[in-house]
Amino acid sequence: MVRRNFLGWLGGGAGLANAADSCGCLFQPKAALGAELFTRVGSNIKITNVKVFGVSLTPDSDRPYVFVKIETNQPGLHGWGEGTLEGKAAAVIHCVNDFKEFLIGSDPMQVEHHWQSMYVHSFYRAGPVIGSAISGIDQALWDIRGKALGMPVYKLLGGPTDPRGVRGYYHLRARSKDDYPRLREEARKAGITCFKTGIPGYYEWIDSHAKIARAVQGMADVREGLGPDIDIGVDFHAKTSPAVASVLVKEVEPLNLLFIEEPCPPENVKAMQKISKRSTTPIATGERLVASYACRELIELGVVDIIQTDINHVGGITALWKAGALAEASGVAMAPHACEGPIGALATVHVDAAMPNFLVQEICSGVQPGPQEKAWEEWLGFPAMRMVDGRFPLPQKPGLGFELSEDAFKKYPFGGTRPMARVFHEDGSVAEW
Repeated sequence: MVRRNFLGWLGGGAGLANAADSCGCLFQPKAALGAELFTRVGSNIKITNVKVFGVSLTPDSDRPYVFVKIETNQPGLHGWGEGTLEGKAAAVIHCVNDFKEFLIGSDPMQVEHHWQSMYVHSFYRAGPVIGSAISGIDQALWDIRGKALGMPVYKLLGGPTDPRGVRGYYHLRARSKDDYPRLREEARKAGITCFKTGIPGYYEWIDSHAKIARAVQGMADVREGLGPDIDIGVDFHAKTSPAVASVLVKEVEPLNLLFIEEPCPPENVKAMQKISKRSTTPIATGERLVASYACRELIELGVVDIIQTDINHVGGITALWKAGALAEASGVAMAPHACEGPIGALATVHVDAAMPNFLVQEICSGVQPGPQEKAWEEWLGFPAMRMVDGRFPLPQKPGLGFELSEDAFKKYPFGGTRPMARVFHEDGSVAEW
């Protein structure tokens, strides 16, 4: 970064006005409502545009990436973020566009102010669509902030807490239990210490002993196949009722799992509490929660051991950081969810690196990279979210640590919103999946 540019970006607002008047070379956008109140304490940087891109790796994808780019009046200074929301991509794109008037003409360095304005001034408290739109914008603002200050975002947050990087896990991709020994050996060679898997089938409110026994045996097979030295998380994906989950958590205690995830829908706090009281295995949840406020009851009641909020839905870096602080004060760990695109995943690594209560980071990938990872490397120029010795490396460049061209997306045009999986029980009733 050129030093005079860096200092110029951070100078007072009056300096910006004088520069524009003297040379006429700086674009002066119409100020967002209330922006003029911060002129004396703000920077020379002003938001000039907010762009949003829908990117479909395949035409029928149920989770097209939603990427946000925020441009400024300073040459070369812009930020990227992600607000991918499975099954509702177009809604998030429209919501990001709705927020343009909150931002254009204002100072991007005021990240907290913008977060509060988008959340509070929407009046109706954010659900996943608003939360995801805020997430993409917030990440882009932090990217600008880090670039303007010449530092990676995790350093702005006070990190890193571990110089080795961020511990992660892959998903266990196996056709049958015969694959487990091979995956165990691949993990050993790569330094991978953790996998996540799921339970098979779909469950009624009260289910048969035979189906429960199959689920328990499936988890036991994973433990036997991977051995005692690899941590295993099991995602119930809210497919089980409190009654069924309460049986399963007791049955699998001898397996020494790292956690059981979403044993019931996270909005049913009392049910989650009932299950938690019956289990010595740590309980994790949170990928569907929006804002740190949604985590409060789960944490205060001692319902969960691990919070898994997703940076693309919870409200970006700002909200994930607050959720982590709230959890840390109560002895609760953080293991953020990440099953969307590379920008949000990389942004999550920055927050992970600065959280003292961080446990492990998900990425929806396998030990061997697939087509999505190849696309990410094509866009970013490096193997994004691939672990080295079982850890995600710490970015060294300012901001979120990457450069990205809009042209990279032309090969993957937006295929429109596609619904997520819809599954039903044998009697036709709706099943959680």
